[in-house]
Amino acid sequence: MTDSKEDKEMLVFRAKLAEQAGRYDEMVEEMRKVAELKLELTVEERTLLSVAYKNVIGARRASWRIISSIEQKEREKNNNTEQVEIIQAYRMEVEMELKSFCRYILAVLDENLIPAAQSGESKVFYYKMKGDCHRYLADDLAMAVLAPTHPIRLGLALNFSIFYYEILNVPDRARRLAKVALDDAVVELELHTLSEESKKDSTPIMQLLRDNLNLWSSDMATDGEDDGEEGDKEHVPDVEAGEDNA
Repeated sequence: MTDSKEDKEMLVFRAKLAEQAGRYDEMVEEMRKVAELKLELTVEERTLLSVAYKNVIGARRASWRIISSIEQKEREKNNNTEQVEIIQAYRMEVEMELKSFCRYILAVLDENLIPAAQSGESKVFYYKMKGDCHRYLADDLAMAVLAPTHPIRLGLALNFSIFYYEILNVPDRARRLAKVALDDAVVELELHTLSEESKKDSTPIMQLLRDNLNLWSSDMATDGEDDGEEGDKEHVPDVEAGEDNA
C-alpha cells in the first residue's frame, strides 16, 4: 500500500506539472495512471481529473464547432464541392477524436474510479462526469444534424438545464444552457418558416425554456437577498465551467 501511495503522489505531481505547462493530454494520461491504482481520490485529485478532462474535451469540442460552422457556410455557397468534402472529412476526424476520448474517460470511470469510490461525494462526482460524457456526444450530434428548433434538440437542452439547476445546484450553468438553446431557436424561427406540425412540437418546449429562465432569474434575485444570511450553497464542481456555449 505504501508503494501505491508513493506512486500516486508522484503521478499527481506529474499531473500538476503538465497542468502548469498547459499539456492537458499528458495531464489526463497521468490521472489515468492514478485511477488505475484503484485508490480513493482526494478532493484535490478529483479536481485535477476534472480540469484535465474539461480542457481536453473542451478543445476538441471548440474545434468541432468551428469546423462545422465553416462547413455549413461552404455548403450554403453551393459552388465548391471539393472544399466541402475536405472540410467534412476534417470535421469527422475531430468528431472521432471526441468520441474516442469520451469512451476513454467512460472506461476509466467504470473500470477504476467508480469501483474504488468510497464516499457518496466521490460517487456523485464520477457519475456526473459519466453524464457529461454522454451529454457531450448527444449534444454535438444534435447540433450537427438537428435544427435549433427541432424538438429533440430543444428537449435535450431543457432536460440538461433542469438537471444542472435542480440536481447539481449550478444555476448559472442552467440559465446559460437554457438561454443559448432558446436564443438559437428564436433566431432560426426568424430566418425560416416552420410548418404547423413543427411549431406544434417545438413551441411548447421553447415556452418551457422561457418559463424556466424567468423563474430561475427570479430565484437568483431572491437568493441574492439571502446571501448575507446563508452564504453560498455547496454544489458539485462543474467540469464545463470554462465553456461558454457548451
